[in-house]
Amino acid sequence: MLAQTTRRGTARAVAPVPFTHVGLSRTAIPLAGPLRRTLASTSTSRSHENPLGLPRNNQRIPPTMPRRGGPPQPRRIPHVKHVVCVSSGKGGVGKSTISSNLAVALALTQTPGTRRPRVGLLDLDIFGPSVPKLMGLEGMGEAELTRDGALIPLTNHGVRCMSMGFLLGNTRADADGEEERVVAWRGMMVMKATQQLLFDVDWRQDPHAARTGGEEGGLDVLVIDMPPGTGDVALSLAQLVEVDAALVVTTPQEVALLDARKGVAMFRKTNVPVAGLVLNMSHFVSPDTGRAFELFGDAAAVERYAEKQKIEVLARIPLQPHVSAGGDSGTPVTLRETLESVDADGQTQVQDNLIRTAFLDLAQRVWTRLQS
Repeated sequence: MLAQTTRRGTARAVAPVPFTHVGLSRTAIPLAGPLRRTLASTSTSRSHENPLGLPRNNQRIPPTMPRRGGPPQPRRIPHVKHVVCVSSGKGGVGKSTISSNLAVALALTQTPGTRRPRVGLLDLDIFGPSVPKLMGLEGMGEAELTRDGALIPLTNHGVRCMSMGFLLGNTRADADGEEERVVAWRGMMVMKATQQLLFDVDWRQDPHAARTGGEEGGLDVLVIDMPPGTGDVALSLAQLVEVDAALVVTTPQEVALLDARKGVAMFRKTNVPVAGLVLNMSHFVSPDTGRAFELFGDAAAVERYAEKQKIEVLARIPLQPHVSAGGDSGTPVTLRETLESVDADGQTQVQDNLIRTAFLDLAQRVWTRLQS
């Protein structure tokens, strides 16, 4: 387990609200490999050009948006074979929950005669990172640097993770429920931080491989959890990175589907292949009767839209309390083979985890698409 120690960073005012720039602290576990320093121990200043304060290295200069001559050519993220981005047109549809469970399910996917994929999860929600919480890494230490100044991901549940949340120190709520730190950056800082998170992470590194039975080496697939909407971060990803597949998460409500349409349209305009839709909270199954209720609207509307756009509905994830409970506890529900519930008579019922089945099926479909 990583040490729960933090080091407060320094602040640089770029907005009228107080915020903290990134500061990293050392974990207690002696890690193997080229780990010799933390970001807090470097003398690199943080600026609009280098918001994460990473040491500069000519071999790791992220691509920049040219001011003239059109957008840059998308390129591969170093040491990553395939990139899958998970997006949503609006917040609150469960996109980050889908991302974390998809990453775990991909790490469990295995075809005969092959090893399981090496999977990473990148949280690109600069302002509201949730991957540390969802993956059980909240307050469990912070990312370190390789000798050449690249960020090292943290690993849990067999998935290597990187998030802005690892670069802000310990952001657990205090006694009054207030978070200690917040990112309050304007557009240019966000854009540069996005580029650094995309291209300044050494995904070959699994610092706990020897302890967990994992393997070092580049990733077979990187799942990117996008911020909601079609703003700067989404556009930057589409212009800078070769994305192999985009998943758009929606719920049955008309307002959610309306925004999902915008997400699909943006990906198509930027030539990012849309693998399909993920319909979250599609229905609720009564544990007593087994009857399904569509609480948030008619799922058929999503089906009609997908058919019209000639894209698939890759998964239908029901509304289930265990999904949110898994996120709160840092153990994605996909890791559980059975679920327990209490019936009307107060008796505990154990049943197969159909949510796990849905995510494993989604992962298999995504993995098959990536291999084709």
